[in-house]
Amino acid sequence: MPSAKKKDEEFTFVSPVVKYLLFFFNMLFWIIALFLISIGVYSRLVKHETVLACLTVDPALLLMIVGVLMFFITFCGCVGSLRENICLLQTFCIILTIIFLLQLVAGVLGFVFSDKARGKVTEMVDNAIKHYRDDLDLQNLIDYGQKQFNCCGGISYMDWSQNMYFNCSEENPSRERCSVPFSCCLLSKEESVINTMCGHGMQVLKYDTAGAFINTNGCIDNVVNWIHSNLFLLGGIALGLAIPQLVGILLSQILINQIQDQIKLQNYNQQHHSDPWR
Repeated sequence: MPSAKKKDEEFTFVSPVVKYLLFFFNMLFWIIALFLISIGVYSRLVKHETVLACLTVDPALLLMIVGVLMFFITFCGCVGSLRENICLLQTFCIILTIIFLLQLVAGVLGFVFSDKARGKVTEMVDNAIKHYRDDLDLQNLIDYGQKQFNCCGGISYMDWSQNMYFNCSEENPSRERCSVPFSCCLLSKEESVINTMCGHGMQVLKYDTAGAFINTNGCIDNVVNWIHSNLFLLGGIALGLAIPQLVGILLSQILINQIQDQIKLQNYNQQHHSDPWR
């Protein structure tokens, strides 16, 4: 009889595999959260004003918000799994489920209201063009985008007239008047010397004539075309982001059920041992 009682006390519904798998899973994303917070704080300290102030959301602030949110969620997951705390595990599971559902809703709304989303993106790109020379990081970002997608401006190369340095008005004293950035230029591998002045005077040329020297198509249309031709890649990325969330929800729910079963077993054993007539 004593050996049977000892076996009952040693038996547990909580699987060590599920428990520590969930712990290390959260530990990994906890480290990533700290990394995101560090990058965000460093960016804010180095750049007293946001690097991309003209954009809708400050990237440094966004990194800090995402990092803090991840830190809180993974903290609940780590401590909850290690201490077998149902309250923390339920908090972890509920928040992760809400975030997953919000992502689904955002994806559906983005698809349904694609025209409004496109208008918002166009407004953001136009604002970035206006501030092109105000910040070196923003300038490098725009140049990289134009080179990567073989484009110039938001809708067309004429969008660069919105920038005070590239504006084509007669009152503009800038040397870059009526020009476009070098990143708009068509570069040939056969050229031994790169002409960095190739964008000068392009805004006064007609669309077909300018097309011989620069990319005349806007970046928004080119990015949309790239998205349409890479739907499988984007779907894979979305699935890669969804799987860790679903795994976290599943593991936490399994562990919660196991802990609840273990509590029921412990209560039964206590009642059974305290009442010898049962």
